Amino acid sequence: MSDENAWICCQLGAREHYAIPRSLYAHQELAGLITDAWVLPDAFLSWLAQPMGQSLVDRFHEDLNGAVICHSTLKLLGFEAGCRWQRRQGWTKIIARNEWFQRQAQHYLIQLVHQSKKQSSGSHPPTLFAYSYAALDLFQFAKSQGWRIVLGQIDPGWIEEAIVQAEHQRHPHLAPVWHPAPSVYWERWQQECALADVILVNSAWSQQALEQAGISQAKLHVVPLAYQVPDTRQPSQRRYPTHFSDDRPLRVLFLGQVILRKGIAALLDAAQSLCNLPIEFWIVGALGIVPLQRPNIRWIGAVPRSQVAQYFQAADVFLFPTLSDGFGLTQLEAQAWKLPIIASRYCGDVVKDQRNGLILSEVSGEAIASVLEQCLNDPTQLQTFSDQSIDLAQFSLDQLHQRLHSLPYAPV
Repeated sequence: MSDENAWICCQLGAREHYAIPRSLYAHQELAGLITDAWVLPDAFLSWLAQPMGQSLVDRFHEDLNGAVICHSTLKLLGFEAGCRWQRRQGWTKIIARNEWFQRQAQHYLIQLVHQSKKQSSGSHPPTLFAYSYAALDLFQFAKSQGWRIVLGQIDPGWIEEAIVQAEHQRHPHLAPVWHPAPSVYWERWQQECALADVILVNSAWSQQALEQAGISQAKLHVVPLAYQVPDTRQPSQRRYPTHFSDDRPLRVLFLGQVILRKGIAALLDAAQSLCNLPIEFWIVGALGIVPLQRPNIRWIGAVPRSQVAQYFQAADVFLFPTLSDGFGLTQLEAQAWKLPIIASRYCGDVVKDQRNGLILSEVSGEAIASVLEQCLNDPTQLQTFSDQSIDLAQFSLDQLHQRLHSLPYAPV
């Protein structure tokens, strides 16, 4: 930890498949990963967690074999069991989990500090990285140690919250149990931003939103998400029919959280207006709304990660009409399968309009219906978009590391 390039990563959950600690570890710059759960493949704990409603299958990555991993897996199961017993849910549970994780993580940070003092007398403090909304206590500790502090901002902050709240007011019947985040959630976030020396955002849209929220522009740095194409995936050339019909409809894939923030209300409006055309919508993901029945919609629901690929392979176009996203990793997954994308402007810059997909002029049923009719009437355009899928090398772990390495070291 004496090297100025040494990072300590604190991560609640398996966000981004541990891309940041993986990229640092590959270059010997990871002092340690502190996370809530870490379970080796086929370990007994992964099976034990299932009856408790916890999925720990993805709480491991082989790229971090040999790294210093500090975790509280057993305590996490106890925390979740306590929440079930106390019937905690919604924002109460989210905030409690964030606070619980920070208590566990700070305990490990103290241990790492103690070990480093024994091992080295170097003059360069490490960098502490943590994701937004579960970082304040950790940043306060890091500030007391004189460390550099890097915040990974997972979304566009309260600007996104305002957008989503307005959407829920327009469609209260689709998500009647939704509640906005309490004020304390945003108060703690503001303090995280104030303590951070550097704030990573994943898109120009997030940067714009945070500037609008009053965050210092000097702190903000755009670092897109990383995506590593699995070694088992074989590149394939898509072939589209000369025309779509009732026997071979245009297959539109929506994959992710089925919530209003993702633009699902506009999709439902588009589906209704297109119900007499050979277009079929596949909705894959955990339901966060009341599903409305449409003859051209297949409500598939949540599927295991192992089954996601089959939907990317079988679809003709990927629809990502989000109202606001920090990035939208599913866009990169779609491009890995050479699947054209229809996306909004409010996410990561993956779609190049009229090159590998289409950008919606607005998130509305009318706009979605218009571009889908365009695709329906010209399958050759989809073929061209597929053939011109972007080179994912620009989103590699090596590129991520280079972007992290280029961040300013001195506090702003």
